[in-house]
Amino acid sequence: MTTSHRILLIEGHPDASVERLNHALAEAYADGARAGGHEVRRIALGALDFPVLKTAEAWHHGTLPPALQSAQDGIAWAQHVVIFFPLWLGDMPALLKAFLEQVARPGFAVGPEGPKPFGHKPLSGRSARVVVTMGMPALAYRWYFRAHSVKSLERNILGFVGFAPIHETLIGSVESLGPAGVDRWLGKLRKLGVQAA
Repeated sequence: MTTSHRILLIEGHPDASVERLNHALAEAYADGARAGGHEVRRIALGALDFPVLKTAEAWHHGTLPPALQSAQDGIAWAQHVVIFFPLWLGDMPALLKAFLEQVARPGFAVGPEGPKPFGHKPLSGRSARVVVTMGMPALAYRWYFRAHSVKSLERNILGFVGFAPIHETLIGSVESLGPAGVDRWLGKLRKLGVQAA
């Protein structure tokens, strides 16, 4: 008997068009997760309107933009979080970075100020998967570029606030996948969804 999990999918592509491969991958994962008996919530960043953080004062003492309250609630609710994004200029899109900066505030994602502000990890007990699409071959990104931006997200953001374990799915050469290649990846994402992995 499989255990049911609460899964949050964060679609980090700034373009919320359903034609995007990132959207299709998230949809496949969600379909698999529901078929596996898991609860699923989704956040599409391209459909949200929120400001970027500009000062340390705003991060420490400002208020969370109202458009992101349900996102914070979703992260608090989730046992497993899956983040989808395309690699842009070697990194996550600026909108996803701005989102993470807004929601990962002191008292929610990092410990409160004090003598050991980083000793407490409020989001511990949650696992994560990062799904990244890119134009270059995934092996080149992983071995030549050492997947630097994904490693930074995993270590400096997700791991820092308590997520573990963190797994990744790197999908390269997306322009030349063709329909059969896309279908193969959608099948893989469905299986991951069933397993809540």
